[in-house]
Amino acid sequence: MKAEAEIKYIHPVFKKKEYDPFTEATLQFERAAGYLDIEPWIYQRLKYPERELTVHMAITLDNGRVETFTGFRVQHSTLRGPAKGGIRFSPDASLSECKALAAWMTWKCAVVDLPFGGGKGAVICDALKMSENELEKLTKAYTRSIIDIIGPYKDVPAPDMFTNAQTMAWIADAYCQSTGRLEPAVVTGKPLCLWGSQGRAGATGTGLFYVLEETAKHLQMSLKGKKVAILGFGNVGSSVAKLAHKAGCKIVAVTDIFGGIHNENGIDPFELEKQTAKTNSVVQFPGTDAITNEELIELAVDILIPAAVEGQINKENADKVRAKVILEGANGPTTLEADEILNDNNVLVVPDILANAGGVTVSYLEWVQNLQRYFFTEEEILEKTEKKMKKAFWDICNTKEKQNISMREAAYILAVGRVAESMRALGKAA
Repeated sequence: MKAEAEIKYIHPVFKKKEYDPFTEATLQFERAAGYLDIEPWIYQRLKYPERELTVHMAITLDNGRVETFTGFRVQHSTLRGPAKGGIRFSPDASLSECKALAAWMTWKCAVVDLPFGGGKGAVICDALKMSENELEKLTKAYTRSIIDIIGPYKDVPAPDMFTNAQTMAWIADAYCQSTGRLEPAVVTGKPLCLWGSQGRAGATGTGLFYVLEETAKHLQMSLKGKKVAILGFGNVGSSVAKLAHKAGCKIVAVTDIFGGIHNENGIDPFELEKQTAKTNSVVQFPGTDAITNEELIELAVDILIPAAVEGQINKENADKVRAKVILEGANGPTTLEADEILNDNNVLVVPDILANAGGVTVSYLEWVQNLQRYFFTEEEILEKTEKKMKKAFWDICNTKEKQNISMREAAYILAVGRVAESMRALGKAA
Protein backbone atom coordinates (compact mmCIF):
# COMPACT_ATOMS: atom_id res chain seq x y z
CA MET A 1 0.00 0.00 0.00
CA LYS A 2 2.98 2.32 0.39
CA ALA A 3 3.97 4.49 -2.58
CA GLU A 4 7.49 5.01 -3.94
CA ALA A 5 9.36 7.58 -1.87
CA GLU A 6 10.09 9.95 -4.76
CA ILE A 7 6.43 10.31 -5.74
CA LYS A 8 4.62 13.10 -3.92
CA TYR A 9 1.02 12.48 -2.89
CA ILE A 10 -1.43 15.03 -4.23
CA HIS A 11 -4.89 15.26 -2.69
CA PRO A 12 -7.72 15.01 -5.25
CA VAL A 13 -8.52 18.34 -6.88
CA PHE A 14 -11.83 20.15 -6.91
CA LYS A 15 -12.88 18.92 -3.46
CA LYS A 16 -13.56 22.50 -2.39
CA LYS A 17 -15.12 23.37 0.95
CA GLU A 18 -18.21 24.88 -0.65
CA TYR A 19 -18.97 21.62 -2.47
CA ASP A 20 -21.29 19.44 -0.41
CA PRO A 21 -21.90 16.03 -2.03
CA PHE A 22 -25.11 15.29 -0.11
CA THR A 23 -26.59 18.61 -1.19
CA GLU A 24 -25.83 17.66 -4.80
CA ALA A 25 -27.39 14.21 -4.34
CA THR A 26 -30.48 15.71 -2.71
CA LEU A 27 -31.00 18.25 -5.49
CA GLN A 28 -30.75 15.49 -8.10
CA PHE A 29 -33.38 13.48 -6.23
CA GLU A 30 -35.65 16.52 -5.82
CA ARG A 31 -35.63 17.20 -9.55
CA ALA A 32 -36.76 13.66 -10.32
CA ALA A 33 -39.31 13.67 -7.49
CA GLY A 34 -40.77 16.93 -8.77
CA TYR A 35 -41.01 15.61 -12.30
CA LEU A 36 -42.76 12.46 -11.08
CA ASP A 37 -44.94 14.42 -8.65
CA ILE A 38 -44.49 11.72 -6.02
CA GLU A 39 -46.53 11.78 -2.83
CA PRO A 40 -45.15 13.85 0.11
CA TRP A 41 -44.83 10.81 2.39
CA ILE A 42 -42.69 9.01 -0.21
CA TYR A 43 -40.66 12.15 -0.89
CA GLN A 44 -39.85 12.63 2.79
CA ARG A 45 -38.84 9.01 3.33
CA LEU A 46 -36.49 9.00 0.35
CA LYS A 47 -34.94 12.42 0.87
CA TYR A 48 -32.93 11.41 3.95
CA PRO A 49 -30.94 8.28 4.89
CA GLU A 50 -32.62 5.69 7.08
CA ARG A 51 -29.55 5.46 9.31
CA GLU A 52 -26.25 7.28 9.88
CA LEU A 53 -23.67 5.68 12.16
CA THR A 54 -20.45 7.37 13.31
CA VAL A 55 -17.86 5.25 15.12
CA HIS A 56 -14.42 5.78 16.63
CA MET A 57 -11.71 3.11 16.74
CA ALA A 58 -8.50 3.29 18.80
CA ILE A 59 -5.71 1.05 17.48
CA THR A 60 -2.04 0.64 18.35
CA LEU A 61 0.21 1.54 15.42
CA ASP A 62 3.44 -0.27 14.59
CA ASN A 63 5.48 2.40 16.39
CA GLY A 64 3.56 1.76 19.62
CA ARG A 65 1.51 4.96 19.45
CA VAL A 66 -2.25 4.68 19.94
CA GLU A 67 -4.36 6.60 17.44
CA THR A 68 -8.12 7.04 17.20
CA PHE A 69 -9.79 6.89 13.78
CA THR A 70 -13.31 7.99 12.88
CA GLY A 71 -15.52 5.94 10.58
CA PHE A 72 -19.03 6.06 9.15
CA ARG A 73 -21.68 3.73 7.77
CA VAL A 74 -24.78 5.19 6.16
CA GLN A 75 -27.84 3.27 4.97
CA HIS A 76 -29.92 5.42 2.66
CA SER A 77 -32.57 2.81 1.87
CA THR A 78 -33.30 -0.84 2.59
CA LEU A 79 -36.74 -0.70 0.98
CA ARG A 80 -35.93 -2.94 -2.00
CA GLY A 81 -33.34 -5.12 -0.27
CA PRO A 82 -30.19 -4.96 1.90
CA ALA A 83 -28.16 -1.76 1.74
CA LYS A 84 -25.30 -2.15 -0.73
CA GLY A 85 -22.24 0.03 -1.02
CA GLY A 86 -18.50 0.27 -0.70
CA ILE A 87 -16.17 1.17 2.14
CA ARG A 88 -13.47 3.71 1.41
CA PHE A 89 -10.34 4.63 3.35
CA SER A 90 -9.58 8.28 2.67
CA PRO A 91 -8.20 11.32 4.51
CA ASP A 92 -11.01 13.32 2.85
CA ALA A 93 -13.87 11.02 3.91
CA SER A 94 -16.86 12.68 5.56
CA LEU A 95 -20.37 11.89 6.71
CA SER A 96 -21.81 14.11 3.97
CA GLU A 97 -19.86 12.19 1.36
CA CYS A 98 -21.14 8.86 2.72
CA LYS A 99 -24.72 10.13 2.74
CA ALA A 100 -24.42 11.21 -0.89
CA LEU A 101 -22.76 7.99 -2.01
CA ALA A 102 -25.37 5.90 -0.18
CA ALA A 103 -28.18 7.79 -1.93
CA TRP A 104 -26.48 7.38 -5.30
CA MET A 105 -26.22 3.64 -4.60
CA THR A 106 -29.98 3.46 -4.00
CA TRP A 107 -30.64 5.01 -7.40
CA LYS A 108 -27.90 2.99 -9.09
CA CYS A 109 -29.34 -0.31 -7.88
CA ALA A 110 -32.80 0.80 -9.02
CA VAL A 111 -31.51 1.79 -12.49
CA VAL A 112 -30.20 -1.74 -13.12
CA ASP A 113 -33.16 -3.19 -11.17
CA LEU A 114 -31.25 -5.04 -8.44
CA PRO A 115 -32.86 -6.14 -5.13
CA PHE A 116 -30.69 -3.78 -3.08
CA GLY A 117 -30.90 -0.39 -1.46
CA GLY A 118 -28.03 2.02 -0.99
CA GLY A 119 -25.31 2.17 1.65
CA LYS A 120 -21.81 3.58 2.05
CA GLY A 121 -19.01 3.44 4.57
CA ALA A 122 -15.70 5.19 5.15
CA VAL A 123 -12.83 5.55 7.57
CA ILE A 124 -10.86 8.79 7.78
CA CYS A 125 -7.27 7.68 7.32
CA ASP A 126 -4.39 7.84 4.84
CA ALA A 127 -4.07 4.20 3.78
CA LEU A 128 -0.96 4.96 1.70
CA LYS A 129 0.94 5.80 4.88
CA MET A 130 -0.18 2.75 6.85
CA SER A 131 1.36 -0.71 7.01
CA GLU A 132 -0.59 -3.84 6.17
CA ASN A 133 -0.68 -4.76 9.85
CA GLU A 134 -2.14 -1.35 10.77
CA LEU A 135 -4.73 -1.57 7.99
CA GLU A 136 -5.82 -5.03 9.15
CA LYS A 137 -6.21 -3.80 12.74
CA LEU A 138 -8.18 -0.76 11.60
CA THR A 139 -10.42 -2.75 9.25
CA LYS A 140 -11.32 -5.32 11.88
CA ALA A 141 -11.91 -2.65 14.53
CA TYR A 142 -14.20 -0.81 12.10
CA THR A 143 -16.07 -4.03 11.31
CA ARG A 144 -16.68 -4.75 14.99
CA SER A 145 -17.94 -1.16 15.41
CA ILE A 146 -20.59 -1.53 12.68
CA ILE A 147 -21.32 -5.24 13.09
CA ASP A 148 -24.84 -4.73 14.46
CA ILE A 149 -26.06 -3.11 11.25
CA ILE A 150 -24.31 -5.23 8.57
CA GLY A 151 -25.07 -8.76 7.40
CA PRO A 152 -26.22 -10.70 4.31
CA TYR A 153 -29.82 -9.51 4.68
CA LYS A 154 -29.10 -6.12 6.27
CA ASP A 155 -26.17 -4.35 4.61
CA VAL A 156 -23.51 -5.85 2.35
CA PRO A 157 -20.28 -3.78 2.03
CA ALA A 158 -17.82 -3.91 -0.89
CA PRO A 159 -14.43 -2.39 -1.82
CA ASP A 160 -14.05 1.25 -2.75
CA MET A 161 -11.27 3.85 -2.74
CA PHE A 162 -8.10 2.46 -1.09
CA THR A 163 -9.81 -0.78 -0.09
CA ASN A 164 -9.66 -4.06 -1.99
CA ALA A 165 -10.28 -7.81 -1.89
CA GLN A 166 -7.90 -8.19 1.06
CA THR A 167 -9.85 -5.57 3.01
CA MET A 168 -13.06 -7.51 2.34
CA ALA A 169 -11.40 -10.71 3.56
CA TRP A 170 -10.54 -8.97 6.84
CA ILE A 171 -14.12 -7.75 7.21
CA ALA A 172 -15.46 -11.25 6.55
CA ASP A 173 -13.07 -12.69 9.14
CA ALA A 174 -14.02 -10.17 11.82
CA TYR A 175 -17.73 -10.68 11.10
CA CYS A 176 -17.53 -14.47 11.10
CA GLN A 177 -15.47 -14.58 14.31
CA SER A 178 -18.05 -12.37 16.03
CA THR A 179 -21.06 -14.36 14.82
CA GLY A 180 -19.42 -17.77 15.19
CA ARG A 181 -20.21 -19.01 11.68
CA LEU A 182 -18.87 -18.73 8.15
CA GLU A 183 -20.97 -16.29 6.12
CA PRO A 184 -19.26 -15.22 2.87
CA ALA A 185 -22.34 -13.22 1.77
CA VAL A 186 -21.58 -10.52 4.37
CA VAL A 187 -19.35 -8.69 1.85
CA THR A 188 -18.66 -8.79 -1.87
CA GLY A 189 -15.44 -8.19 -3.75
CA LYS A 190 -13.68 -10.94 -1.78
CA PRO A 191 -10.70 -13.01 -3.02
CA LEU A 192 -11.72 -16.02 -5.12
CA CYS A 193 -10.30 -18.36 -2.46
CA LEU A 194 -12.90 -16.95 -0.03
CA TRP A 195 -15.87 -17.37 -2.37
CA GLY A 196 -15.47 -14.17 -4.32
CA SER A 197 -16.87 -14.01 -7.84
CA GLN A 198 -15.23 -14.48 -11.19
CA GLY A 199 -15.17 -11.18 -13.07
CA ARG A 200 -15.43 -9.01 -9.93
CA ALA A 201 -11.95 -7.43 -10.06
CA GLY A 202 -12.62 -5.39 -13.20
CA ALA A 203 -16.43 -5.35 -12.98
CA THR A 204 -16.97 -1.57 -12.79
CA GLY A 205 -14.60 -0.91 -15.68
CA THR A 206 -16.13 -3.73 -17.72
CA GLY A 207 -19.64 -2.37 -17.14
CA LEU A 208 -18.38 1.08 -18.06
CA PHE A 209 -17.14 -0.29 -21.38
CA TYR A 210 -20.47 -2.00 -22.10
CA VAL A 211 -22.13 1.39 -21.65
CA LEU A 212 -19.49 3.02 -23.86
CA GLU A 213 -20.30 0.53 -26.62
CA GLU A 214 -24.01 1.35 -26.39
CA THR A 215 -23.26 5.08 -26.29
CA ALA A 216 -21.34 4.71 -29.54
CA LYS A 217 -24.33 2.94 -31.09
CA HIS A 218 -26.68 5.62 -29.79
CA LEU A 219 -24.51 8.35 -31.35
CA GLN A 220 -23.90 6.26 -34.48
CA MET A 221 -20.15 6.56 -34.15
CA SER A 222 -17.28 4.09 -34.28
CA LEU A 223 -14.94 3.74 -31.30
CA LYS A 224 -11.97 3.12 -33.56
CA GLY A 225 -9.52 6.00 -33.38
CA LYS A 226 -11.50 7.97 -30.79
CA LYS A 227 -9.36 9.92 -28.31
CA VAL A 228 -9.96 9.11 -24.65
CA ALA A 229 -8.76 10.91 -21.49
CA ILE A 230 -9.12 9.16 -18.14
CA LEU A 231 -9.04 10.93 -14.79
CA GLY A 232 -8.03 8.20 -12.34
CA PHE A 233 -6.10 5.01 -13.07
CA GLY A 234 -7.25 2.82 -10.24
CA ASN A 235 -9.28 -0.33 -10.66
CA VAL A 236 -12.00 1.37 -12.71
CA GLY A 237 -9.82 3.61 -14.86
CA SER A 238 -7.28 0.92 -15.72
CA SER A 239 -9.96 -1.66 -16.57
CA VAL A 240 -11.91 0.57 -18.94
CA ALA A 241 -8.66 1.90 -20.46
CA LYS A 242 -7.58 -1.60 -21.47
CA LEU A 243 -10.97 -2.48 -22.97
CA ALA A 244 -11.21 0.82 -24.85
CA HIS A 245 -7.67 0.36 -26.15
CA LYS A 246 -8.54 -3.12 -27.44
CA ALA A 247 -11.61 -1.65 -29.17
CA GLY A 248 -9.38 0.74 -31.12
CA CYS A 249 -9.63 3.87 -28.96
CA LYS A 250 -6.54 6.00 -28.40
CA ILE A 251 -5.83 6.65 -24.71
CA VAL A 252 -4.10 10.05 -24.84
CA ALA A 253 -4.02 11.09 -21.18
CA VAL A 254 -4.26 9.54 -17.73
CA THR A 255 -3.93 10.97 -14.23
CA ASP A 256 -3.85 9.54 -10.72
CA ILE A 257 -3.43 10.97 -7.21
CA PHE A 258 0.29 11.59 -7.83
CA GLY A 259 0.12 13.35 -11.21
CA GLY A 260 -0.63 12.64 -14.85
CA ILE A 261 0.74 11.79 -18.29
CA HIS A 262 -0.14 12.83 -21.84
CA ASN A 263 0.77 11.60 -25.33
CA GLU A 264 -1.32 12.61 -28.36
CA ASN A 265 -0.13 9.49 -30.19
CA GLY A 266 -1.60 7.23 -27.53
CA ILE A 267 -0.59 5.43 -24.32
CA ASP A 268 -0.59 1.63 -24.02
CA PRO A 269 -2.63 0.95 -20.84
CA PHE A 270 -1.27 -2.60 -20.58
CA GLU A 271 2.30 -1.31 -20.37
CA LEU A 272 1.18 1.49 -18.07
CA GLU A 273 -0.39 -1.05 -15.73
CA LYS A 274 2.96 -2.84 -15.49
CA GLN A 275 4.55 0.39 -14.29
CA THR A 276 1.80 1.13 -11.75
CA ALA A 277 2.23 -2.36 -10.32
CA LYS A 278 5.83 -1.42 -9.53
CA THR A 279 5.60 2.27 -8.60
CA ASN A 280 1.92 2.76 -7.63
CA SER A 281 1.71 5.67 -10.10
CA VAL A 282 1.39 6.59 -13.77
CA VAL A 283 3.91 9.43 -13.29
CA GLN A 284 7.02 9.45 -15.52
CA PHE A 285 5.74 6.78 -17.91
CA PRO A 286 8.22 6.67 -20.85
CA GLY A 287 7.29 8.72 -23.90
CA THR A 288 4.79 10.98 -22.13
CA ASP A 289 4.62 14.56 -20.89
CA ALA A 290 3.34 15.59 -17.47
CA ILE A 291 -0.25 16.81 -17.22
CA THR A 292 -2.50 17.95 -14.39
CA ASN A 293 -6.11 16.99 -13.71
CA GLU A 294 -7.20 20.47 -14.78
CA GLU A 295 -5.34 20.20 -18.08
CA LEU A 296 -6.69 16.71 -18.76
CA ILE A 297 -10.29 17.86 -18.31
CA GLU A 298 -9.74 20.58 -20.92
CA LEU A 299 -8.16 18.35 -23.59
CA ALA A 300 -9.69 18.13 -27.07
CA VAL A 301 -10.78 14.49 -26.86
CA ASP A 302 -13.82 12.52 -27.95
CA ILE A 303 -14.45 10.79 -24.61
CA LEU A 304 -13.65 12.00 -21.11
CA ILE A 305 -13.85 9.43 -18.30
CA PRO A 306 -13.71 10.87 -14.76
CA ALA A 307 -12.95 7.79 -12.65
CA ALA A 308 -11.69 9.13 -9.32
CA VAL A 309 -13.60 11.26 -6.80
CA GLU A 310 -16.75 13.37 -6.82
CA GLY A 311 -17.05 17.02 -7.87
CA GLN A 312 -14.21 17.03 -10.41
CA ILE A 313 -16.20 18.69 -13.18
CA ASN A 314 -17.81 21.83 -11.81
CA LYS A 315 -18.85 25.38 -12.69
CA GLU A 316 -15.19 26.47 -12.78
CA ASN A 317 -14.13 24.11 -15.56
CA ALA A 318 -17.25 22.74 -17.27
CA ASP A 319 -17.20 25.40 -19.99
CA LYS A 320 -13.64 24.35 -20.85
CA VAL A 321 -14.58 20.71 -21.50
CA ARG A 322 -14.05 19.89 -25.17
CA ALA A 323 -15.00 16.20 -25.04
CA LYS A 324 -18.12 15.10 -26.91
CA VAL A 325 -18.99 12.44 -24.33
CA ILE A 326 -18.42 12.26 -20.57
CA LEU A 327 -18.65 8.73 -19.23
CA GLU A 328 -18.85 8.90 -15.45
CA GLY A 329 -16.72 6.15 -13.95
CA ALA A 330 -16.67 7.85 -10.54
CA ASN A 331 -19.64 8.58 -8.30
CA GLY A 332 -20.84 12.17 -8.54
CA PRO A 333 -17.94 13.56 -10.60
CA THR A 334 -20.10 16.27 -12.19
CA THR A 335 -21.93 18.97 -10.21
CA LEU A 336 -25.43 20.18 -11.09
CA GLU A 337 -24.08 23.56 -12.17
CA ALA A 338 -21.62 21.81 -14.48
CA ASP A 339 -24.42 19.63 -15.85
CA GLU A 340 -26.31 22.68 -17.06
CA ILE A 341 -23.22 24.10 -18.79
CA LEU A 342 -22.41 20.77 -20.43
CA ASN A 343 -26.00 20.34 -21.65
CA ASP A 344 -25.91 23.84 -23.17
CA ASN A 345 -22.66 22.89 -24.93
CA ASN A 346 -24.18 19.64 -26.30
CA VAL A 347 -21.85 17.38 -24.32
CA LEU A 348 -23.50 13.99 -23.71
CA VAL A 349 -23.05 13.06 -20.04
CA VAL A 350 -23.62 9.35 -19.36
CA PRO A 351 -24.48 9.45 -15.62
CA ASP A 352 -22.71 7.58 -12.87
CA ILE A 353 -25.79 5.74 -11.62
CA LEU A 354 -25.84 3.94 -14.98
CA ALA A 355 -22.26 4.09 -16.24
CA ASN A 356 -20.48 2.60 -13.22
CA ALA A 357 -23.19 0.14 -12.17
CA GLY A 358 -21.18 -2.84 -13.44
CA GLY A 359 -19.49 -3.16 -10.06
CA VAL A 360 -22.70 -3.46 -8.07
CA THR A 361 -24.18 -5.77 -10.71
CA VAL A 362 -21.34 -8.27 -10.30
CA SER A 363 -21.49 -7.73 -6.53
CA TYR A 364 -25.13 -8.76 -6.70
CA LEU A 365 -24.14 -11.91 -8.59
CA GLU A 366 -21.45 -12.65 -6.00
CA TRP A 367 -24.00 -12.23 -3.20
CA VAL A 368 -26.42 -14.58 -4.97
CA GLN A 369 -23.68 -17.17 -5.43
CA ASN A 370 -22.65 -16.92 -1.77
CA LEU A 371 -26.22 -17.35 -0.51
CA GLN A 372 -26.78 -20.38 -2.74
CA ARG A 373 -23.24 -21.80 -2.42
CA TYR A 374 -23.43 -22.26 -6.20
CA PHE A 375 -20.98 -20.47 -8.49
CA PHE A 376 -21.03 -19.17 -12.06
CA THR A 377 -18.25 -19.18 -14.63
CA GLU A 378 -16.65 -15.90 -15.70
CA GLU A 379 -18.43 -16.16 -19.05
CA GLU A 380 -21.78 -16.44 -17.27
CA ILE A 381 -20.96 -13.46 -15.06
CA LEU A 382 -19.98 -11.27 -18.01
CA GLU A 383 -23.02 -12.33 -20.01
CA LYS A 384 -25.42 -11.53 -17.18
CA THR A 385 -23.70 -8.20 -16.47
CA GLU A 386 -23.70 -7.14 -20.12
CA LYS A 387 -27.39 -7.93 -20.43
CA LYS A 388 -28.28 -5.90 -17.31
CA MET A 389 -26.14 -2.90 -18.25
CA LYS A 390 -27.27 -2.67 -21.85
CA LYS A 391 -30.96 -3.01 -20.97
CA ALA A 392 -30.60 -0.20 -18.43
CA PHE A 393 -28.87 2.00 -21.02
CA TRP A 394 -31.71 1.70 -23.53
CA ASP A 395 -34.38 2.07 -20.83
CA ILE A 396 -32.80 5.42 -19.99
CA CYS A 397 -32.37 6.40 -23.64
CA ASN A 398 -36.05 5.70 -24.30
CA THR A 399 -37.05 7.93 -21.38
CA LYS A 400 -34.60 10.61 -22.54
CA GLU A 401 -36.01 10.66 -26.08
CA LYS A 402 -39.65 10.60 -25.00
CA GLN A 403 -39.29 13.44 -22.51
CA ASN A 404 -36.56 15.41 -24.32
CA ILE A 405 -34.39 15.55 -21.19
CA SER A 406 -30.78 14.76 -20.32
CA MET A 407 -29.56 11.22 -19.65
CA ARG A 408 -29.02 12.05 -15.99
CA GLU A 409 -32.58 13.32 -15.59
CA ALA A 410 -33.89 10.24 -17.39
CA ALA A 411 -31.84 7.91 -15.17
CA TYR A 412 -33.10 9.56 -11.98
CA ILE A 413 -36.70 9.54 -13.16
CA LEU A 414 -36.40 5.82 -13.89
CA ALA A 415 -34.68 5.04 -10.57
CA VAL A 416 -36.79 7.21 -8.26
CA GLY A 417 -39.94 6.00 -10.01
CA ARG A 418 -39.05 2.36 -9.36
CA VAL A 419 -38.29 2.92 -5.68
CA ALA A 420 -41.46 5.00 -5.23
CA GLU A 421 -43.52 2.28 -6.90
CA SER A 422 -42.14 -0.31 -4.47
CA MET A 423 -42.92 1.98 -1.53
CA ARG A 424 -46.52 2.47 -2.67
CA ALA A 425 -46.99 -1.28 -2.93
CA LEU A 426 -45.71 -1.80 0.62
CA GLY A 427 -47.98 0.93 1.97
CA LYS A 428 -47.60 3.98 4.19
CA ALA A 429 -46.98 1.95 7.32
CA ALA A 430 -44.08 0.02 5.71
